[in-house]
Amino acid sequence: MSEENDAGRPAATIVIVRDRPGAAPDLLMMERAATMAFAAGALVFPGGGVDDSDRALAASMSSDLASDEVAARIAAIRETIEESGLGVGLAGSVDAATVSAIRAGLLGGASLGDLLAPRGIALALDALVPFARWHPSAREKAIRVYDTRFYLARAPLGQEASVDATENVRLFWSSAAATIARADGGDGHVIFPTRRNLERLAQYDSFDALAAHARGIPVEKVRPWFEERDGEPHLCIPTHLGYPVTSEPMRQVRRG
Repeated sequence: MSEENDAGRPAATIVIVRDRPGAAPDLLMMERAATMAFAAGALVFPGGGVDDSDRALAASMSSDLASDEVAARIAAIRETIEESGLGVGLAGSVDAATVSAIRAGLLGGASLGDLLAPRGIALALDALVPFARWHPSAREKAIRVYDTRFYLARAPLGQEASVDATENVRLFWSSAAATIARADGGDGHVIFPTRRNLERLAQYDSFDALAAHARGIPVEKVRPWFEERDGEPHLCIPTHLGYPVTSEPMRQVRRG
């Protein structure tokens, strides 16, 4: 099994950005339940694994995007509705009550496609801006390996986020820098990929600036590796993908 081809479960997540005049934009953060097998208690962006219904819906759509990319964006939209109650990436008559009904249907086991079609709502996949893709390397020996695509999306107007009380137990809006400070102060923790992404996000002061930056950086798989630096082991990532911090001592690293 090669480093480039070892399997990971496809997953997708959305960084939901809410602009603030004269201040760094807020991002929607969630605290995962302590009972979760992966990243228990961590502060994360909404998202989750790509499932068969996402692939089936992707196969039914006409798109210039690759089928796995379509399925990932669908999964990101679906998981965000389920976990936060926010309807990002939707086109049509979308209000808070409609999204609430779709969320209830998803949590009841209905497919996203079956919930959208009768309401005249379409998927707006181009509302999601590709930002990054992370996939642990085989050398990390991760218990759960996800090949996760990260997207940016504007926060929808007229909708309020709320916890699902199962996978997440708390949510809040916070700037990237403030979230890092919160974790460093002991109010929650962030795993290695989340911290690197927050540091990268903290460099920009609006959704438009973030989106322009994201479109100017190639989305390549970030595959961390171990390296001895200054006499101690570090977990490292590439230097050409827009991240201001590209290594961290292993004694400090939080992992899923």
